[in-house]
Parts: sequence; structure tokens; C-alpha cells
Amino acid sequence: MKKYLLLLFVPLVMMAMTACGGEDEPSQETGGKPDTETGGGTDSDDGDDGTTPRDPSKSNNMMIFAHYMPWFETPATAGGQWGWHWKMNTRDPNVVDASGRRQIASHYYPLTGPYASSDNAILDYQCLLMKYSGVDGVMVDWYGTSNLYDYAGIKRNTEALAQAVERNGLQLAIVYEDATLNNVSSTQSGKVSRAKQDLDYLQKNFFNQDYYTRVGGKPLLLVFGPQGLTTQAQWTEAMSVLSATPCFVCLNGHSSRAGTLSQGEYVWVNPSPDYSVATRYNTYIAGAMPGFWDYYVEGGDRTTGYTTYDREDGALFARQLNAALKAGLKYVQVSTWNDYGEGTTIEPTLEYGYKYLTALQQFAGVNYKQSHLELIFRWYKMRVAHPGDARVEQARVQLAALHPDKAQALIEALEKAS
Repeated sequence: MKKYLLLLFVPLVMMAMTACGGEDEPSQETGGKPDTETGGGTDSDDGDDGTTPRDPSKSNNMMIFAHYMPWFETPATAGGQWGWHWKMNTRDPNVVDASGRRQIASHYYPLTGPYASSDNAILDYQCLLMKYSGVDGVMVDWYGTSNLYDYAGIKRNTEALAQAVERNGLQLAIVYEDATLNNVSSTQSGKVSRAKQDLDYLQKNFFNQDYYTRVGGKPLLLVFGPQGLTTQAQWTEAMSVLSATPCFVCLNGHSSRAGTLSQGEYVWVNPSPDYSVATRYNTYIAGAMPGFWDYYVEGGDRTTGYTTYDREDGALFARQLNAALKAGLKYVQVSTWNDYGEGTTIEPTLEYGYKYLTALQQFAGVNYKQSHLELIFRWYKMRVAHPGDARVEQARVQLAALHPDKAQALIEALEKAS
């Protein structure tokens, strides 16, 4: 199901994140490991065992998250059929052109080709790209625990993503699509009951994990709204299943629906950020998008598309990142890593290559370059070609531990064997 973007036309503001509970500096309790990497792209062990995932050094200490869509399916994962998000109503990914490019519902084509969101090779590839781009973690679009529509697949894929995040040393936070509650039940009591189940699942499976992002000692929970539960009383009842109240952050313009439970807001898709409102909230998360060019009309999903924002060959993205930095903000969410239906992708594609990841490298101030990202793509191709070769996993471990030279030697050996 398409995520709910009815609010796209509402004037939006960009955000920075200060900590819940009055804490206004990032701490080591955000779910990630301490920054021990001092050489950037060097191959120094720095006293570790050479296999532990590490965080790269960054001259810009702003925490960078990528909004992630876990809803893609291939015939191997969807009972022989391509998932809706690759085909919509008019495209057929089984149709392949002379260049080997499948017919997908997007203006952009992933460098890997269309993929399944539960594919460990894809997930490791994406996590490693993020790490070498200065991205600290993912904010994953999550539809709850219901089996309605494709929600169960999104839940399964999020679990697979979380495992990849953990083994590659990134962070994860949930963006709860509570509008799904409107589809699950027509009564408020039914919506609250389902929300309780969803939050209980999050508490048991994510909030207690070391990789899960925390702010002020609390697990960070974003909501794309609220749109399903729209009063403080409803959210209070839903959160009664939690042992501790999370740092609860709402979509901009919607925090009043959660009342005092809301610790702040985050922005979604805004080409002209206004950071002057950030001081009104305990928590405010900045945003940056590369552009917006949806495929829904061409895909036969609707008759009118959303507003298109030109990518300006990367200039739009750069302006938004720099605006957050100039304002002295600490945290930013990139929207998005891989929403191909809306055309807000930054992961490598045939059309723009590594443009947005190299821009993030410069913005974050990591000592890595496009050549490191290309090395990760080479690793991915070897992972596909040699899935059972121990050197593939050894190379991934070395990449996650920030030893690209060691990984390159293993990858080159694999390439020679191909």
C-alpha cells in the first residue's frame, strides 16, 4: 500500500533534533557504538579485533538518518509475482529491454536492478553504502502487525533490515504509519486495541535492542501523522502497554493530536525549510530531500500526481542539507533512501549514479570517496555470483569494520574466480 502523503501540500518546515527530556547534546546512548575510527578511509586496526563494525569519523557531528521503504518484493519472495511497488497497475518487470533493464514503476532504476527488501545481499549492500556515506542509521517506514494488504511483508522485511543494521553497525528507528489503523478497524476502540498490539511488538522486538536509536534515554518513535489515533487520550491508552514512554515525534503540524505525549515534530518533503520553529519543541528533526517525481499517474494508481520538485542536478539536496547545518541543527532525516514510487531516492541508480551519496560524504565529512562506494557495489556483485563463498562474508565483515583495503583484496580474489 502507498504511504499516506495527503499532507504533502501543507506548508512544511525542516527540523533539527534536540533531546527529549531537556538533553540537548547527542550522547552515546543513541544506540550506536562510540566513534573509534580515526583514519577514515585508512586500513588501521586502531586496537580492535579487525572484525567489529565501527562508525566512521565525521567532521560534521550531525546525525544523519535515511528514511527507508521496506516494501519491495520480487517473484522469489512474493509467490512468483512482482510486488505492487515495482509494477503498480501498468508496468511488468518481467519485460526486459535490450540493455537488460526491467520495466518498473519508477523514473529511476536502481543500480542493482529491482530487488526484494528481505534479500540479505541487498540489505548488507545498502547498509554498507550508508556507512561509507556518513549515514548513521535508518528511519524505517513501518505498517504495524496486521496481516492486511502487504503489512505482514513489510513487518517481515523490517525484521530482516534490523538484522542487517545490527551486523553492519548502524542504528534504526521506527516511523509508525498509524493511518493503517483506519484500515484495520472502523471503531476507535478497535484502533486503540490494534495500536497496543503494534506498540507491544515494538517494545519486545526493537526498543530494547542496542542498535535502536534512543534520545534522552528513551527509544525514539516517529509517527507519520498521527492519522489513526488523533487524541492524547487514545495515545495514552495505546502506550499503556509500554514500560516507559518513548521519545514520541510527530509529523510536522500534527503534534497537537498527541498532546503532551508528543516530544516534537519532524518534517516531510519541503524544498524551503523554516527552522525558526525548532525552538518550540523538545525534539525537532531536520529534513532533506533530493527531489520529488512520482510515478502514480503513469502507474495507473491515480489520475492526479503530487507536486514535482526538480532535483536541480543535486542543488536542491545540497541547499537543504546546508540550511540544517547553518541553523546549527543536530539531526537530519533524508527523505528518502528508496521510495521509487515517489522518486525521492538517493541510493545509486543508473540515472544519477552515486551523486547523492558522495554529497553526503562531503556533508558528513567522512574520509571516503566514490571509489569506496563502487567497491561496495563490486562486493554486492560477488555476493550474487558467489553466495556460498566464505570470502564474501569475510569481505563484508572487513567493510563493516572500516577496513576497505582488506575487503578489496578479498573482492579482487573473488572477481578473478568469476
